[in-house]
Amino acid sequence: MTPAIVSPCEIRAAFSAAMSAMYREEVPAYGTLMELVAKVNDETLQARPELKSRLEATDSLDRISEERHGAIRLGTAAELAMMRRVFAVMGMYPVGYYDLSTAGVPVHSTAFRPVGEVALKRNPFRVFTSLLRLDLIADEALREEAARVLSERQIFTEFAIALTQKAEREGGLSPADGKRFVTEVLETFRWHDKANVDADMYHRLHDAHRLIADVVSFKGPHINHLTPRTLDIDRVQALMPEYAIAPKAVVEGPPTRECPVLLRQTSFKALEESVSFKDSSGGWQAGSHTARFGEIEQRGIALTPKGRALYDQLLDESRKVVRPAADGSNARAYESALAQTFEAFPDNWAAIREDELGYFSYSLTEKGRATTLTAPVDVDRLIADGLIQFDPIVYEDFLPVSAAGIFQSNLGDGDQQDFVASPNQQRFETDLGVKVLNEFDHYAGMEKSSLDECLNTLSKRAAAE
Repeated sequence: MTPAIVSPCEIRAAFSAAMSAMYREEVPAYGTLMELVAKVNDETLQARPELKSRLEATDSLDRISEERHGAIRLGTAAELAMMRRVFAVMGMYPVGYYDLSTAGVPVHSTAFRPVGEVALKRNPFRVFTSLLRLDLIADEALREEAARVLSERQIFTEFAIALTQKAEREGGLSPADGKRFVTEVLETFRWHDKANVDADMYHRLHDAHRLIADVVSFKGPHINHLTPRTLDIDRVQALMPEYAIAPKAVVEGPPTRECPVLLRQTSFKALEESVSFKDSSGGWQAGSHTARFGEIEQRGIALTPKGRALYDQLLDESRKVVRPAADGSNARAYESALAQTFEAFPDNWAAIREDELGYFSYSLTEKGRATTLTAPVDVDRLIADGLIQFDPIVYEDFLPVSAAGIFQSNLGDGDQQDFVASPNQQRFETDLGVKVLNEFDHYAGMEKSSLDECLNTLSKRAAAE
């Protein structure tokens, strides 16, 4: 008898829980962060019953406490291609292309995540996955040495590879294999305190860019942060010092709004951790490395291309007025400029919808479920008559400027380097082995599907009568 196949959603949920438990053990401050976020979320829901009601109505409330994303940095095309296959077993697929070289970070990236409303509601775990751009290292000798070091490592266990291949052959894994798969893949994300290089090589890589040293110098792509979702990031930011956590000076992303858009993120500074470097005698030399940090996010509505263009324009305008300093010295001035500039972006759901700036999910109201239409009616009229309602579709993806801002805030003031902007999505997709999904097409499809379902229900009821 063929054993049952466990669903990718179950494997993803198990992996997300295992990752969280491991990271809590490795970075105790992450556990403190989780406690703070849970407290703020509970207080927010108590203070805003209308928010709680809409989250319950859209089946989004239960996912809030489970929701988090992680981030890893890979060194080679082969690692990226294999990681794609591993994540596919968990029902996670590459969405979007992000070029961070524009902000002085030598990587380009995608987000592996579940796709589709059902999968997202089951478990919305995401992993922002970056591939190092060795071509951006100016020192040719260092570039070649880094490539050699990376070529000699294997970041996946033999069993992780074997189980991935089995899932591909057989269309999934049995419960027992799924459990073993989670255990084996977790090893790829585990912290290793012994470097693959000597101290001299590490410092040369570090001088080129701290992130390059982080990717090249170690056995695997240790998870560098795990991010819970809050409903009020400003409150979390204000409370972090009371929990002995020092937040970065500025929350990345849009300003505080009644109707949140896209993504807001903050973090605490990366930990300085003890590591050992190889020495010439075959032993180990004590040293330190800074890589892992804590991050919190607040998610808003996914924006249309028109809305995103407006967002990018306003963000650019605000940064021309005040560009946030790495040391946070002009944080208040930047926040003021950001808030003032973003007054040009509508801050109520009806206006955002009317101006076609964001994506919405449509559903029948109680009145709509009891109504029969005898003739086609315009959607705006159905909304005005209280037959159809709309809720913002949550932005499930990332922002390159914000991601770079988080990275840079953990490099230390004065450690930011400049690289020539060089987006290369075609090269990234070749290394990945597939094309990334277009996030705008995905959100537009979700919106259309929800609206079609409402209209079809109304028309079928009319036809039946």
